[in-house]
Amino acid sequence: MTMEFTDRVSRVEPSATLAISALATELEAEGADVVDLSVGEPDFPTPENIIEAGQDAMDAGHTGYTTSAGILELREAIADKLADDGLDHSTDEIIVTPGAKQALYEIVQALVQDGDEVALLDPAWVSYEAMVKMAGGDLTRVDLSESDFQLEPALDDLAEAVSDDTELLIVNSPSNPTGAVYSDAALEGVRDLAVEHDITVISDEIYKEITYGVEPTSLGTLEGMADRTVTVNGFSKAYSMTGWRLGYFAGPEDLIDQAGKLHSHSVSSAVNFVQHAGLEALENTDEAVEEMTEAFEERRDLVVDLLADYDVDVAVPEGAFYMMLPVDDSEALRASDASGDEPRADDQAWCEGAIEDAHVATVPGSAFGTPGYARISYAASEERLEEGIERLAEEGYL
Repeated sequence: MTMEFTDRVSRVEPSATLAISALATELEAEGADVVDLSVGEPDFPTPENIIEAGQDAMDAGHTGYTTSAGILELREAIADKLADDGLDHSTDEIIVTPGAKQALYEIVQALVQDGDEVALLDPAWVSYEAMVKMAGGDLTRVDLSESDFQLEPALDDLAEAVSDDTELLIVNSPSNPTGAVYSDAALEGVRDLAVEHDITVISDEIYKEITYGVEPTSLGTLEGMADRTVTVNGFSKAYSMTGWRLGYFAGPEDLIDQAGKLHSHSVSSAVNFVQHAGLEALENTDEAVEEMTEAFEERRDLVVDLLADYDVDVAVPEGAFYMMLPVDDSEALRASDASGDEPRADDQAWCEGAIEDAHVATVPGSAFGTPGYARISYAASEERLEEGIERLAEEGYL
């Protein structure tokens, strides 16, 4: 039997980050010692108080369905958290989801249809493109690589890219994969364009609690943005709860009503006892988040210094736990073997060589829409970070 697959699935590629992670796992299974700098998750365990809250919730019988939008107590805590960020949302304007990725998927499905234009700021997280393509949308991309991945210097480029035909703009600050935190002036520029062209904006704030000396502004707090911004956040990154799968989004009530249909007919609800663990995370885990963030900042500084020892300059991240490593001029790249029928992207060849020769896993920048770079995650111990950079240098990749 030959199955025929839909265009919406055939038009997307598997996640590049997960593909690299799978290759690293395969090499490790063969006995290789792989320094995995590709992963997008904290290397810290989930804080103990959150684990205990989840266990207590199971013991208390919180193992059945919840209301589709999520338990009221958690939505109230999310509304309070959003209020602290300057956002005014009632519990009826919030949906709790199995991860922030599911939140983004539901929003895109509710807003984008065949032929709709969606604008991305490159480098952009790999799944944005796939989600838009699965919804039938067309992509317009703005390259921030020439401005150290900051948006403010590229506002003129964004103005040229968007128009009255633009349905949606996705803004991710702090950014995956760059760690950039966009300035208030940049966000005000986004606001002006969104109002001028009547564009809905997704503000993906999944890394908002992981910043270094800066306070990121929530886009929806700006004048004129409350009724056109959908704010997305979750628990995976700040609370080291990646496997728990818990996120949420908040937006205008009419969007919540429409996206809620998809939510109820697909995942039904987020896991009951996980929601109770999320409540504990929001209410009693600030100290642990601060400790993890301080560790990430120390690791960032370490990697920047290690790369500088090899005369490699990078745009220093202000948030998240990633940085973009330029690979265009590396000796390893020039010597790389592109033996396939069609040429590989430079950064793809570099990343493949790095994992094969140095056993260091990174992610090609082309996966994020920005060739010529590799994404490094510094969510690893200082010892492993030092080992990874040393291996790359020894094998000629720096």
